[in-house]
Amino acid sequence: MVPLVSVIIPAHNRPTMLKRAAQSVLSQDYSFFELLVINDGSTESLKEIQVLVESAGHRFLIQDHKGVSAARNYGVAESQGEWIAFLDSDDMWDAKKLSTQVQFHRENPQYQLSQCEELWIRNGKRVNKRTIHAMARGYAFEDSLRLCCISPSSVMLSRKLFESTGGFDERMPVCEDYDLWLRITPHYEVGYIDTPLVTKYGGHDDQLSKSQPAMDRFRLYAISKLLLYGELSDEQWMLACCEMKGKTQILLSGAQNRDNHHQEYYREFHELSERLLRVGDKG
Repeated sequence: MVPLVSVIIPAHNRPTMLKRAAQSVLSQDYSFFELLVINDGSTESLKEIQVLVESAGHRFLIQDHKGVSAARNYGVAESQGEWIAFLDSDDMWDAKKLSTQVQFHRENPQYQLSQCEELWIRNGKRVNKRTIHAMARGYAFEDSLRLCCISPSSVMLSRKLFESTGGFDERMPVCEDYDLWLRITPHYEVGYIDTPLVTKYGGHDDQLSKSQPAMDRFRLYAISKLLLYGELSDEQWMLACCEMKGKTQILLSGAQNRDNHHQEYYREFHELSERLLRVGDKG
């Protein structure tokens, strides 16, 4: 029988954290799911996790190191569920995560994606999220432009939505989630569950967001794609264009003060936003 939910964990090294993540999935009080762990070219042994996953009747797949986007896309392509849930290898789920979200979608069929609240742990200590980091809910396009307010580890979305949107952009080493949500939120509401069912860990040295300086340049790339190729209403288009212009003004100012080597890159996006705004004003 085809499972209702496919759970995808992309993994590159971090065996201890990965084991914790996998165990949190295997400990769910909901059983109608499949788990696929994608070993994205790890150089550390993940054999213990492979045995753990496969002995529970789930799948452990291996690919060359292509990045988190390719790993997630591969996992989705190999999976069967009507619904897809992602879990980052450094996070973990509450035992009721899947059952709560499945029930939410049964009771609210108008939503094609939802996310739940999270607990944040930084360097081993619980931290309170700032208001700016509030989880997206409802029509969240404008909020999603400012920063990534949908968490991969908390989201559940329909396979149909994921595939029709094109999945994760494998050219992006970071901010690939920001990019995907920008393509989804202009057209779909985000369901929200106010119960914290994910524990999100941060502060460790091998976090992807720490390994990529100036992440905003990838957000600019995502917005530019949306403006040039996305399907937006006039209001959404203007919001995106103004957001790109505002981000580049801030980044250019900082780059000039620090003689940053990304200065020319930011200038190109700033000029693009001004050209697009001129075109928009004319028509």
